[in-house]
Amino acid sequence: MKNLSEIINRFKEINVLVVGDVMMDEFVWGEVTRISPEAPVPIVEVVSQSFIPGGAANVANNIMSLGGKVALIGVIGNDGIGRKLSFELGIKHISVDKLVVDYERPTILKSRIIASQQQIVRVDKELRKPIGEEIEAKVIANIEEQMAEVNIIVISDYGKGVITKNLVEKIVNLSQRDHKKVIVDPKVENYLEYKEITLITPNLKEASEMSKINIKSLEDLVAAGDKILNDLSCKVAVITRGKEGMSIFEKEKTAIHIPTIAKEVYDVAGAGDTVVSVMALALALDLDFVNAAILANCAAGIVVGKTGTATVTPLELTANIETISQLRSVVAKQRGNGQ
Repeated sequence: MKNLSEIINRFKEINVLVVGDVMMDEFVWGEVTRISPEAPVPIVEVVSQSFIPGGAANVANNIMSLGGKVALIGVIGNDGIGRKLSFELGIKHISVDKLVVDYERPTILKSRIIASQQQIVRVDKELRKPIGEEIEAKVIANIEEQMAEVNIIVISDYGKGVITKNLVEKIVNLSQRDHKKVIVDPKVENYLEYKEITLITPNLKEASEMSKINIKSLEDLVAAGDKILNDLSCKVAVITRGKEGMSIFEKEKTAIHIPTIAKEVYDVAGAGDTVVSVMALALALDLDFVNAAILANCAAGIVVGKTGTATVTPLELTANIETISQLRSVVAKQRGNGQ
């Protein structure tokens, strides 16, 4: 069995290609002391404001935070938010050279207004339609340029239009040619486009909608996981289950259920991005799927204990090695019992 501390320390050897919907997450922090006389809504008095790369850009940010290297490919608009996003990525030493500027769509902005640690409202500025052929061709050209330099590919699909059927087919073909794994953080609308990838990471709601199985029991969950594997002809499905942890499904193997380690949950924003980031780095180092999922589960448990779109560091992961070992023992018992 590979030493997980050693695997974490080797994240710095890996270069991940992240393709998907990049966006900016804005957090407006304030206080509520009165109700508006104009309507029965709270008045938020702004105390501070912050901007953090979100969506596929948050996946890239997580990979960098974990010590890895990243090539980020996506689409931004010719606007102030696009320039702000490029600036924030640059601060984090993430190259923006492969971000394609689309003059016909805005940079995606998700604005969250938070008072007393509670989100009051979220306002989205976006254009939810597929990118045009010219922009798609530029994205594909950038992917082709990066393939020789990267160890593994992550498709971060937020359903905003960057991930098209043609784009997925091109990535899968290139990955098969170069013998590289492909991980997809999916959107239900594009479900059947992800055929022949390596790994898919839907949450419970997405898994239910994809499989068309109303997941109410463990038996339903297993049926959904098996159907996703069969529908997509992929090697592994990891269904994230919030406070219940995650479940791993591999072809012709018994499902494995990993409990969560989160002690307190402050914010689930970006937890899925953390999961795919850790899994990408671990799988690129040839860690098996189950132990990669255990590491990712631990990382997600750390991130949801933070406020806002957060990341995790190698130091934080190695500080939880004892907990990770406990999770491995849980998995070993499941395997021993044939569950």
